[in-house]
Amino acid sequence: MDTELKKAATIALKDCMGLKADETLLIVTDETKREIAGALHEAGKELCKESLLVEIKSREINGQEPPKQIANLMKMVDVVICPTAKSLTHTDARREASKLGVRVGTMPGITVDCMVRCLNADIEKILNLTDYVTKKMSGRKQIRVVTESGTDITMPVEGRAVLPSKGVMREKGESGNLPSGEVYLAPVEGLSNGKVVIDGSMAGIGMLQTPITVEVVNGYAEKITGGEEAEKLTAMLDKVGRDARAVAEFGFGTNYKAQLTGMILEDEKVFGTIHIAFGNNISMGGTISVSSHLDGLVKEPDVYFDDELIMKKGKMIEFEV
Repeated sequence: MDTELKKAATIALKDCMGLKADETLLIVTDETKREIAGALHEAGKELCKESLLVEIKSREINGQEPPKQIANLMKMVDVVICPTAKSLTHTDARREASKLGVRVGTMPGITVDCMVRCLNADIEKILNLTDYVTKKMSGRKQIRVVTESGTDITMPVEGRAVLPSKGVMREKGESGNLPSGEVYLAPVEGLSNGKVVIDGSMAGIGMLQTPITVEVVNGYAEKITGGEEAEKLTAMLDKVGRDARAVAEFGFGTNYKAQLTGMILEDEKVFGTIHIAFGNNISMGGTISVSSHLDGLVKEPDVYFDDELIMKKGKMIEFEV
């Protein structure tokens, strides 16, 4: 086994998830992530009382539920970690396990390169930036994003909890992505308006050859244009239903080690980018319950929290990393 991968797996379990010697670990994977799951399993056997490894068939879309047998098993352990092709983050299975105190780390689309690189980042630098953005975003009434490529969208957020994702889940019931580094919230449903030009990557598609333009009217993606990739996104959303088009999330990347690769797990953490997701936002305090959550990445944004310019063309105004 690759020693760097094994080291990253140990960091993920010990430092990020806080796995203890008397605890039980469950690794939920699929046929696409066996190498990473194997590294986590080997590291887990050295760190805790029992490490369990189960493989499911890869889900068709982010947010699709795992088999009920796996959902039940997730409730019966101390720590769950999920290296899978599609995200299990926004699922009832994850939410129910968290309610019972299980710590859950999800790793949708994780690659060996991403795991080795991002899990060896200076966690304190990520924590400091994440805390700074969290404080800046808290208590705001609206967020506006503008880019030279054509994005201009306003998202009302008054009363919504601002959620920092630091990649550290050591307390009972905590959950999030690994690796991490973002601050996010659920904009108030039905009130976002404007245009989003997704020019980085799109969940379920990868790196974009042609930007996808999404026209948002009263909280829903009403028109999607931009070529074959836009058609693919439209098909994915329409397969699930109307609420898959709802504006679900605004997120702000805070991981200085993350790179734009086409894998949304890493892309949405890239410092200097923002992402807007459509679909399920129950996990972040919203009201949209649907079996889909798809993030679109926007590069080099101007970001306003109310009338305060926080970021200009992907560069922070007041904070240096």
